[in-house]
Amino acid sequence: MRILSFLQENLRWIAGGFLLCLFSSFGQTFFIALSGGQIRAEYGLSNGEWGSLYMAATLASAVTLTQLGRIVDHVSIAVVAAIIIPALGLACFLMGVSQSVVLLGLAVYLLRLFGQGMMTHTSMTAMGRWYSGNRGTAVSLAALGHQTGEALLPLAMVSLFAVMGWREAWYLAAAILVVLALPLVFSLLRVERMPKTTDRAEVRRASRDWTRREVMADPLFWTLLLGVLAPAFIGTTIFFHQAYLVELRGWPLETFAASFTVMALMTILFALVCGQLIDRFGAIRILPFFLLPLGLSCFLLATVPSSSAIVIFMGLMGISYGFSTTLFGALWPELYGTAHLGAVRSVAISLMVFSSAAGPGITGLLIDAGVSYLAQIFAMGIWCLAASAIMLFVARRLASRAAGPIEPETAGTA
Repeated sequence: MRILSFLQENLRWIAGGFLLCLFSSFGQTFFIALSGGQIRAEYGLSNGEWGSLYMAATLASAVTLTQLGRIVDHVSIAVVAAIIIPALGLACFLMGVSQSVVLLGLAVYLLRLFGQGMMTHTSMTAMGRWYSGNRGTAVSLAALGHQTGEALLPLAMVSLFAVMGWREAWYLAAAILVVLALPLVFSLLRVERMPKTTDRAEVRRASRDWTRREVMADPLFWTLLLGVLAPAFIGTTIFFHQAYLVELRGWPLETFAASFTVMALMTILFALVCGQLIDRFGAIRILPFFLLPLGLSCFLLATVPSSSAIVIFMGLMGISYGFSTTLFGALWPELYGTAHLGAVRSVAISLMVFSSAAGPGITGLLIDAGVSYLAQIFAMGIWCLAASAIMLFVARRLASRAAGPIEPETAGTA
């Protein structure tokens, strides 16, 4: 009932953030990969060449995001949305019209920059800035747009391939962004959220607003990344090499693919659970625990040969994904304030994009060098456990450093 009441009072802003996350799907790996077979066939690319182009475009987008991401600190969220949604639409159009590898690379770069990068970054920055006492709830609800896209768009895209062709499907995606998403999101977010004097919420906030330069000089920020980067690296790596994994294990690929539903459901459930926990205890206290299910899932995947392990693996992965989805939206404003939140988040999300791009490439090279893929997955589990222990130390340091006391403050429905 608390979430329903919160939604009733904040529907337009939460809906705007949700739609930004939903339409970011057009630049996410799961969506772009649906056209991978057709792209390789038409451009004459091998798996390695297509993967290298994709990695290069993703890394370039991560570098650009560190600079472009600052815009949300200086321009209203509605205006930023009015810029990045048509830009993402242009990227979709280029995917359809491209006839050269160079233009294809540019299209993928723009998809990654404005889709996975700026759409998500803008949504999470808005939720982190506009809410404080209920920041966890706001972030968790907006982030559900990602899971909604993962659940609905792949089947729709594949169906469009059969009806109109893969290039025409990308044209349709561009039209949806410009004709539907742009006016809808802009109309929802054009009214900035303002605090209400009728509400008093307990606010967790940094004792001051850090600049990006100060954050970059903070040793605890870089230590935090040992944990923050793990889900992007591990998840992208395992799913990118899923065909090789099921071949090693002798599992039906259909069983592995069908189990994504389990992961999506667990992600949604625990994203909401994490939102409530953050509102009650703060994001810092969640840090030592969010990687434990992911670590267990890696150990399970590496050691259990039965196909029945797939469902448990996906469930555990969904728990960590749900926690991290909400945690990363609420953590940075709690630690470093909101005045320079866009600049700070742009660094963190750029490094996460870099991690997601580097994971498949590094593991692929190790596989080619004869290093067991299952042993690599087991090592990823060790990484999660070690990072969890380090996060316990970091959480204690952060809690005693600059966070300051939790105090009542006149706020909006935050």
